[in-house]
Amino acid sequence: MSAANSLPWNDASIRVTLPIRTISENNAREHWASRAKRRKGQREVVHLVLPMHMRTCKPVAPFAITLVRIAPRRLDSDNLQGALKAVRDQVAEELGINDGDPAHEWRYEQRHYDKNRRELGLQVGGYGVEVRVESRR
Repeated sequence: MSAANSLPWNDASIRVTLPIRTISENNAREHWASRAKRRKGQREVVHLVLPMHMRTCKPVAPFAITLVRIAPRRLDSDNLQGALKAVRDQVAEELGINDGDPAHEWRYEQRHYDKNRRELGLQVGGYGVEVRVESRR
């Protein structure tokens, strides 16, 4: 079996790493305008990058969408979902779906940033979000 066949995604799926820094929004003590500016920036990155990948491969609905937070420190599960809320909203908008629709499955994961492993698409400091969109079967 070749290395390409052993990958966990297929040709009709999207996998992209975005240079987005995410923080625990539940624990952040900040002005509302700072939060709004960060969320707007996160949504803009998704809006600029995801449609380019959707031109070459288009999974069929319903979708299984996995959001992977890449960062030096881990968050607990509720803070993880809060940190990725703006990304989830924009991914749903780009796919043309309602993010509350039970037909689509949203998964959350996180990966520790390893400075010895070179990974494209990360911000300085090792922050990023990997988005995987696959057809749900």
